[in-house]
Amino acid sequence: MTATTPGVKGHCAHCDITFVLKPWQLNAIAISEPFDCPYCHKVLLLNCPRQLRQLRSLDNLALLRPSMLVLTCVALLVALVVEWVGLISKVGQLNVSLVAILIHFLTLRHARHRHRMTLTLQAVNPVIERPVEHFAGVAGTRFGQR
Repeated sequence: MTATTPGVKGHCAHCDITFVLKPWQLNAIAISEPFDCPYCHKVLLLNCPRQLRQLRSLDNLALLRPSMLVLTCVALLVALVVEWVGLISKVGQLNVSLVAILIHFLTLRHARHRHRMTLTLQAVNPVIERPVEHFAGVAGTRFGQR
């Protein structure tokens, strides 16, 4: 995730504290990388695939605000032109405009509601999951032994 999502919180299952996740922590969760709890300093990881899928789906809502702004402006302009041409009355134009603005705000409210979530982060052992052979290859390359 590239943008900051202010409504996403993390809940440490070890120390039972809820905190707002920083952008680098959200990025770590998105790529399944463990990070330290800011309070108890245990290594945390999101293990729930449902919550991970919900977090990754927030990227789909990134362009919702600008696209709804364009759609609302186009609807208001069309209502204005149609009233100006004489196909609908001023009351009809007002109704179309109010419905367009109502849909705009309801959609953005729904998106903001979906952005508010609390992720349950589990404490994991800080054991490195990579095989030792991987590190031996890295060390050999670093010291020119390959």
